[in-house]
Amino acid sequence: MPLSAEGVRRQFRRFRILVVGRANAGKTTLLQKVCNTTEKPEIFDGKGNKIDADVVKSSVDRGEHDINNELAFRSNPRFVFHDSCGFEAGGEDEFKNMKEFVSERASTKKLNERIHAIWYCIPMDEYHRAITVAEERFFSECDTDNVPVIAVFTKFDALSAVALGELGTTPGLTRKYIFQRIPERVEEIFADANIWGRLCGTRHPPKNYVRLAEMNIDETDCGPLLECTTGALGEEALQMLLISTQQTNLKLCITYAVKKTALAYIRSASQGSMQVLEDQCILMQKDIAKWFPHTVVSKMIFPSTNHLENVVGEFQWCQ
Repeated sequence: MPLSAEGVRRQFRRFRILVVGRANAGKTTLLQKVCNTTEKPEIFDGKGNKIDADVVKSSVDRGEHDINNELAFRSNPRFVFHDSCGFEAGGEDEFKNMKEFVSERASTKKLNERIHAIWYCIPMDEYHRAITVAEERFFSECDTDNVPVIAVFTKFDALSAVALGELGTTPGLTRKYIFQRIPERVEEIFADANIWGRLCGTRHPPKNYVRLAEMNIDETDCGPLLECTTGALGEEALQMLLISTQQTNLKLCITYAVKKTALAYIRSASQGSMQVLEDQCILMQKDIAKWFPHTVVSKMIFPSTNHLENVVGEFQWCQ
């Protein structure tokens, strides 16, 4: 029986993600954006003991890496990341360890150790070799069970530079036309590379993909990635877990509050009387508020009694 949203929150204290991708794919910047920070992550071993980052770097430089190590940021420690670095370089032992990690963590009975999503980062500044042996092996041999894999095309703005280079050397084109044509040419380059099509043709294709650009600019965020991941999760309870973990995308909270809760009450009310809607108002407001765990609600109005009331519970309510 699937866990309820409240059950998921009790069992899963954190949202756990495996991040896959070659070196310089923009993974660290991506995670910093998700957690709204510029700091480096803290690293912990499988037992929760903090590890000195210099020790980890030294191990990686020697070709040693433990995928069980956890990365977390002080700005949002409820996100836990695992880095697969190692197998992308072609190491057979590293690939085997990664497969075992995915197989075990996708279905472990220790619920708080399960991974909930996999982000596979593919940098577009190397679009001509976007799919290497590592990608082919991962999507052909790694059965992630019910854990959704999102292909993350990082550094997508690199294709704009490619398009500009092509158009800029084409005789007879005006500067205005070149810059108007760049977005269309970017889409053509991406389509011609057939990267998504090739991934979809593998034995274990990703669930969906997102394109991220200009992650080095302060104003950009990972809203599209969070939205895509939420949509790929199979259960509403896990969707609520991710939404309650992230703290940067209010739009995501609003979208799911309306789609999953408000519309359900509206449909139910349309089959009865308006009085039914008023009688359910208290419950509806509570259910909607579950999608906004980081918001302090100052007032709750109940139409049937026309009074204000505080609610004491899992969420923070105050006058």
